[in-house]
Amino acid sequence: MKIIKTFIGRHKTIKVLHRLFESIFQLPQEGNLESVTKKFEQKFLNEYSSATLDIGCGSNPKNPFNAKNIYGIDIRENLELGIKYADLTVDNIPFEDKFFEYITAYDFLEHVPRVIYLPTRRFPFVELMNEIWRTLKPNGIFLSYTPCYPFPAAFQDPTHVNILTHETLSLYFDDKVQWAKMYGFKGSFKILHQALVGDHLVSVLQKCNDH
Repeated sequence: MKIIKTFIGRHKTIKVLHRLFESIFQLPQEGNLESVTKKFEQKFLNEYSSATLDIGCGSNPKNPFNAKNIYGIDIRENLELGIKYADLTVDNIPFEDKFFEYITAYDFLEHVPRVIYLPTRRFPFVELMNEIWRTLKPNGIFLSYTPCYPFPAAFQDPTHVNILTHETLSLYFDDKVQWAKMYGFKGSFKILHQALVGDHLVSVLQKCNDH
């Protein structure tokens, strides 16, 4: 009986893995990230004095949507370049509500823990998604570019602690299913576009209007 139960359990696991593998490769595949961002640059929002924030930006904040005003967040501050210090595992985004038309995260979300205890339990990834939603203007755009399951790039870096699938954002932070609400997510995003660029998942989300 134990052998039969083990076989059934493994069979169910294989079926789940097969579904995930099959569904992710049904996503559109883009030749490069620029082909995605071109579809959603500032004309999309009719904002020609727009502001963009690149989180985890390093020394050079990216501006894929050609916004007029460019800001960044990193653990190395450089105010001359518009880069503010914040550790987004524990800190809020240091900007006021509804400040940005665009927020981008390149190879960053995979470094944000899902659960920490300080000493009480917190959900940093969910809290960050709340902060992104808070600081975006209504209809603002969030772009995530991250290595994703099942590609090795999602796992090989030992600082990757948040492995995303193509269903993470679309089931937990969307405007329909919203499973992250059970963990304290307060906003909602419309999923405008998801695609594969090599071993990375690119997701374009639009902030839904305030509740």
